[in-house]
Amino acid sequence: MPNLLRRTGSDDQFGSTPLELFYDLVFVFAVTQVSHLLISHLTWDGAGQAAVILLVIWWAWQYTTWVMNELDPESNLVQLLLIGLMLASMLMAIAIPEAFGDRALLFATSYVVIQVGRHTFLTFVAAPPGSHERHRAAPILIWFCASGVLWIAGGIATGPARTALWLAALAIDYVAPLFIYWVPGRLRVRSEDWQVSTSHFTERFGLFVIIALGESIVVTGATTSELNLNVATVGAFAIAFLSTAAFWWLYFTSVSQLWQQALETTAHRTELARDAYTYGHVLIIAGIILAAVGDEIVITRTTQDLTHAELTALVAGPTIYLLAQAALRYRITHTLSPRRLTGAAVCILVGIAGSGQPALAVGGLLLAVLAALVTADLIVASQR
Repeated sequence: MPNLLRRTGSDDQFGSTPLELFYDLVFVFAVTQVSHLLISHLTWDGAGQAAVILLVIWWAWQYTTWVMNELDPESNLVQLLLIGLMLASMLMAIAIPEAFGDRALLFATSYVVIQVGRHTFLTFVAAPPGSHERHRAAPILIWFCASGVLWIAGGIATGPARTALWLAALAIDYVAPLFIYWVPGRLRVRSEDWQVSTSHFTERFGLFVIIALGESIVVTGATTSELNLNVATVGAFAIAFLSTAAFWWLYFTSVSQLWQQALETTAHRTELARDAYTYGHVLIIAGIILAAVGDEIVITRTTQDLTHAELTALVAGPTIYLLAQAALRYRITHTLSPRRLTGAAVCILVGIAGSGQPALAVGGLLLAVLAALVTADLIVASQR
């Protein structure tokens, strides 16, 4: 069997490969499916279902990123693995609109195939018997098999039973890294057993942020193109586009490089990668997806008063995005982010004051908050 693992040292750095970028295209579609599901079911039940689905597709994507940090992307077998994961991910994304309905079993089965299939390959094909890599991969496979039973059972069940089974399965998946995949009777895996290439790791997670922002651009363009253009519509389009640009600016010019530097210099790289990227970044993605929903609301209801659900969705996007950045800064640097926290608080005030106001006015105020934060970041950066 050829060596399927990367031939790199602990400090070697590398970037994404064309196949990984190709793999990401499936998740462009998946993120679009989540935002469309939410906009068509703008209720608390719909928000809960969209949240579960987002957590599922995020968990499938980010585990593949961790694994590709280890595997040799030039190996034909690894390339076939990634293409197979793409196929299963595409089926999972296709099932999203009816994930809690007629396509529940397809959604759950596709997810289990992704997680169990990938780590079966890593454990028994890529990792030689008795190797350090197999010792590290096998417990993860065991955890995925355990949660997979609940995922499949939930796909077969209906109503509240499905929801309960899936929430239990999701809880198992999400707590597993916190326990470092402890399995009774097996030698414990240590966090130091993973070697993270910071350049590849941070680039991959930054690319998923681009995927989510790209979905906002698609929503903005597609929604506007279907409407009659007038001053209000063009103004709403400009607000939506500039808000997405501000999201990009606040991540890629203000914090992403600082977080990468912190990951490179920390003595606890695996724990920081797990907390700040595996867990923390899903909140950033959630904020962007909600902002995309808000963009559609602003464009389609420019001069109309917003319902409570629409106003909540519109304000929640930038609020969650800013709070997520503040939380990540605290985890990474153990310092507060007064600008992000203040911006989130002002967004909430805009939501309170925006009751009974047209979408264009609320969207404009939220853009003003984001623009003020971008300006403040630029001033601070110039002073440094």
